[in-house]
Amino acid sequence: MSLLNQLFNRGVFGAKCKTCLTLAISRIKLLQNKRDLQLQHMRKEIAQFLQAGQEAIARIRVEHVIREQNIRGAFNILELFCEFVLARIPILENSKECPSELREAIASIIFAAPRCSDVPDLLQIRNLLSTKYGKEFVAAAAELRPDSGVNRAIIENLSVSSPSAELRIKVLKEIAQEYNLDWDSSTTEAELTKKHEDLLAGSKQACAEASLSQAPTRQSSIKSSTSNGANPTVSRDIKPGSQHVQAPSLVSNATLLGTNEIQPSVKNCTAAPVIDAQRETTARPSDVLERARAAIASAERASAAARAAAGLVNVNFGSMKLDGTSSQSFGS
Repeated sequence: MSLLNQLFNRGVFGAKCKTCLTLAISRIKLLQNKRDLQLQHMRKEIAQFLQAGQEAIARIRVEHVIREQNIRGAFNILELFCEFVLARIPILENSKECPSELREAIASIIFAAPRCSDVPDLLQIRNLLSTKYGKEFVAAAAELRPDSGVNRAIIENLSVSSPSAELRIKVLKEIAQEYNLDWDSSTTEAELTKKHEDLLAGSKQACAEASLSQAPTRQSSIKSSTSNGANPTVSRDIKPGSQHVQAPSLVSNATLLGTNEIQPSVKNCTAAPVIDAQRETTARPSDVLERARAAIASAERASAAARAAAGLVNVNFGSMKLDGTSSQSFGS
């Protein structure tokens, strides 16, 4: 009974494998014809861009051309491998392990199956081979383990890495030669071979030049604001330990009301804090706290003098009022 099952399974594997390989070969041929027309159209567009002087667009489009050429090259190799395995189906049916002469072809088909979505028949072949030789054999080829036997050209053509600058320049020259274009490749070669460090250095230099050009304008704005008579606002943070002291912003009333409308005593009292505040902008950070205290003390003395003057005026006014009332009562 087991012998009949083996014979039946062997026959089913051979029939399914033949069908999938035949469909894969025919589909690959159709895709190759379609890709040939697409490549021809893309190369013609790149030639038009080069002729019009739009090399930047041509440098981008050439990557798609290289990608299509790589896939086409991989399809050519896969077509040969599928034909080779199709001719050796009887050997596969009678062997429990993968034959050494078919190892490269089978491993390459297993590796390329998930990367060639246009040929779904390759995935069915991979599933059949996984059933025949085990999942470990399929995993070794899919993960490119040592001695997996995958064809080197298949790996390179199906790689997702970007093409090198030398390859892009080479393909552009081939397209220009194909369409008889008198194209100077020096600009493109200089652009493609430019290192990333040079690009970073250029951006840093541009930022440095911009900062240097903005520095004189800031200094001139500060000078103009101080020359117009505006009192600078003193705002410096002093942190001796955990304290946070901010010097007061002092504005002279003389700039608002005029110097003729202010009494000399008040002018003298307010002049000192303003001068101290102006000097404070150039003082050392260690002296700012003491100067601020001196300014506050001076302001307090001025306010005390003003209160004393106001009290004296009230007292004099009260005494004069009392004298007037007493004289009136005496006359009556």
